[in-house]
Formats: sequence, structure tokens, C-alpha cells
Amino acid sequence: MFGFLIKKTFFDIWDNLFKVALINIGFIASVAIPVFIPGLLLSVPPLSIAVLLIGILWCSVYLSAAAMVLKRVSDYSSFGFGDFFQGLKESWPAGILIGGAIFVVYFLTTLIIPFYLEIPSMFGLLLAAVIFWTMAVGIVSLQFFFPIRARLDANLLKAFKKCFIIFFDNPGFCIFSLIHNLIILAISGFLAFLFPGPAGALLFLDEALRLRLLKYDWLEENAQDPALAGDKPRRPKIPWDALLIDERERTGTRSLKSFIFPWKD
Repeated sequence: MFGFLIKKTFFDIWDNLFKVALINIGFIASVAIPVFIPGLLLSVPPLSIAVLLIGILWCSVYLSAAAMVLKRVSDYSSFGFGDFFQGLKESWPAGILIGGAIFVVYFLTTLIIPFYLEIPSMFGLLLAAVIFWTMAVGIVSLQFFFPIRARLDANLLKAFKKCFIIFFDNPGFCIFSLIHNLIILAISGFLAFLFPGPAGALLFLDEALRLRLLKYDWLEENAQDPALAGDKPRRPKIPWDALLIDERERTGTRSLKSFIFPWKD
């Protein structure tokens, strides 16, 4: 499943290279607000913090709208500028929520954890460790918030809960997704974050969620299987080869020539 996930994401990014680059350029411009402007306002600390918060919230709202349109790419479709602006209208509450969470993580990382680490006792170290690991679980889980919000539920609380349900049911899958995207973003740095960039990472998460939902559809269809029911049901082996037959047919295979000269196929 992981191999096909990476392959499909790559194909979809390649087929929408220009639009992915535009989304990344818009995000890079947005990031400039919280990264550079607060430093120019250090002489007025409240204003500097306010600009930092506003910048983080806007970046989060932007990513939320990007997730809405990238879902179309994952579903073998496309999108236009009008779809992106419609996504902004529909998803800004989700962006505000995650933006606030990002600001809290920033606050914990820069102030609270260092404060507890400076306490000369095991109590301070314990508190710092608890906050760190709670924050780590939150980051790994909430990476899927935007795709879940875009694909499954408009209710923010339900989307929030589903992030943790997916993590505790699929911890290896979630950790793999995070590591994959960190590597992708690191590679993107050599290309000024134009490709695959944040848009590529978001698309990967939506592709991953979309394929992972096939597992839950299969479990629901086979809920009456005696092996999956009863007081002590066994953990089933998901038949990914069978579940991905249609996806593999729709995605197809390509040669290097078809990537470079698609019009010659």
C-alpha cells in the first residue's frame, strides 16, 4: 500500500505541477508574515505578538483551503482559482482552530518546556517530558486534520476526534506519513519549496487518508465475519492487493518518456 501511495502522489503532483507550484508560492508569501514582520516590531512587543498570531492563523487558513482543492486532485479531478477561494470560505474555521493549536505549540516549545527544564529537580524534567510527548502525539495525529476536515466532516470537533482515532488505530502509518513529509519538505528546500513543497505534503496526506479509508469500508462490509466479531475478535489482515485493484487501474503505469513527453503517448 505504501509503495502505491507514494507512486500515486508523485503522478498527481506531476500532472498538476503548475497548480502545485502556485499553491506553494502563495504559502511562501504567507509565511513571510509571521517569519519576518514580527522581528521588525520588537520595539512594540504586543504588536509583534499580534502580527505573529495573525500570520500563523492566516497560514493555517491558507493550508485549510489548499487541502479542500487538493482533495480534487486525489480524486482524479482538477481545480481552478474559483475553487480555491470557495475553499477559503468553507474552511476558514478549521484553519483558525489549527492555527491556534500551532500558536500553542510554539508557546510551549519556546517558553513552557524551557522553563520546566530550568527547574533543578526531577519534577521539572518530568513535566517537560509529559508536555513534550503529549505535544508529539498531537502533532502526529493532527497532521491529518485538514484532509479529514476536507474529505469527511465539516464538524470541527468530530474531525479533531477522528485524527486521534486514526493515530491510535494506525500509529505506524501516521508516523510513516510524518517522516515522509518531513523528508519531502527537506528535499523541497533545494527547489525553493516549489516542488513538492507544502502542497505536495498536503496532497500526500489526503491520498494517504483516502486509501486508508478503504480499510474501514472493508471492515464495515465484513463486520459479520465470525473472526471479526465476538468477545475477542482478532485483528484482521487487510487485503490491500484486492482493495487497490481499481485504484491501480485508474492510476496506471508510465514510462520515463511519458513523463517528459506526454503528448507522444
